[in-house]
Amino acid sequence: MLKSRSGAGSGAPVVLSASSSDVITADLCVIGAGSGGLSVAAAGAALGRSVVLIEKHKMGGDCLNYGCVPSKALLAVAKRAHIMRTSESFGIEAVSPSVNWQSVRDHIRGVVAKIAPNDSVERFTGLGVRVIQAKARFVDKRTVEAGEHRVRARRFVIATGSSPVVPPIAGLDEVPFFTNETIFDNASHIPHLIVIGGGPIGLELAQAYLRLGSRVTVLEAAAALQSEDRELATHVFNALRQEGLDLRENAVVERVGGREGEIRVTIKTGLTSETIDGTHLLVATGRRPNVADLNLEAAKVKYDPGSGIKVNRGLVTSNRRIFAIGDCTGGPQFTHVANYHADIVIRRALFRLPAKVDERLIPRVTFTDPELAYVGLSEEEARRTKGDVRVLRWPYSENDRAQAERAIRGFVKVITDKRGRILGAGIVGEQAGELIQMWSLALSRRLKIKAMLGWVSPYPTLSEINKRAALRYYATMAGSPLVRRVVSLLAKLG
Repeated sequence: MLKSRSGAGSGAPVVLSASSSDVITADLCVIGAGSGGLSVAAAGAALGRSVVLIEKHKMGGDCLNYGCVPSKALLAVAKRAHIMRTSESFGIEAVSPSVNWQSVRDHIRGVVAKIAPNDSVERFTGLGVRVIQAKARFVDKRTVEAGEHRVRARRFVIATGSSPVVPPIAGLDEVPFFTNETIFDNASHIPHLIVIGGGPIGLELAQAYLRLGSRVTVLEAAAALQSEDRELATHVFNALRQEGLDLRENAVVERVGGREGEIRVTIKTGLTSETIDGTHLLVATGRRPNVADLNLEAAKVKYDPGSGIKVNRGLVTSNRRIFAIGDCTGGPQFTHVANYHADIVIRRALFRLPAKVDERLIPRVTFTDPELAYVGLSEEEARRTKGDVRVLRWPYSENDRAQAERAIRGFVKVITDKRGRILGAGIVGEQAGELIQMWSLALSRRLKIKAMLGWVSPYPTLSEINKRAALRYYATMAGSPLVRRVVSLLAKLG
């Protein structure tokens, strides 16, 4: 088991020219080969621009190597184990799965390996991108040094991502622990995993290990999933606790001690102190933007080590030639946000269009089971900023497909203003991450709730719950005396 204290280490530089004194000139220089950086580099090359891409570690960034891809591969394994235990209601005898952890690790690595060629040096070189594998460092406002090269470009895009935060907990530097950058290398059973952090990463991995036979305790200093609608989040917590997760909120970790296989964590809840004994430790307490080693001062780019690079809504930094996208800007840390940012930069830098970020359009999903998805304003935000709002709900239990698959946990929650304009929507339940996309489209087109009734939903599908939730808006209007009088008048007209 490895200890992780910082971002990815630097790789060996790839020599791309005959002399270290060469200065490479380009239309576009992208620093960071994660999802956002790769999208910008590919688009620039496709449009005939000269592009240099600099990456100090692994192509594909955190998402491919340590985040979205390996975590979803692990969750897929855990879901199958859970199905094996819980199929009696379908007439199938439940069995206790035997987990081969070496094979689980091989599965995760295999999934990453299948996707990796799409993000590889070879592919991007083939697209016409000049790839330098070295650490990037600005030397002035228009020049970056990377290994034996200097790159001078018309525009730069910083897409360096983020790294796990290791909190200053007493004793933590003396014990072995996992982060999301190391846990996917685990190839053995973990009897009791203690997770520090009750955010999406912590809860997703906690449920995965729980379903694969571990005892799991999650410690959260404040509220778990604290950025989410509490009504929806509570539904997730109840489901996790029913599966056996020991989830403790408002539990401040005071000290960590022990050794590999014998971890001891002391927590304080209110005025009460308690010690929890486990075998392994996962630290999932958030992420910090990767900006420290870029020498941004030389580029006249304003930033904060904790909150990232300062950008305007066009993702332009204090140096007008330099954009910053994704996690390094300190905003929502999702792969789809980095790709959304990449699209903004492509339109601005290559087409000179006045594109700007609208964070209201960014959905988010926690991939627990049940999933929790949200887009737009929360109920609290809507009431605070819009005043009179309507809250529409529809349960999974009233959906025939959900009943057929015994996936009846959950509901849709939609927020509109008094005139029916959609302000936000959340879903907790089966395939919430898929179902939320309809509401994302509605928000992006500034639609009213009426538009959510103007389509035919095939039967039986889970998507019907979105239409049913929209129908609630008009169902509440049926009790209005004015509406009833209008209907009565129309009836008299024959």
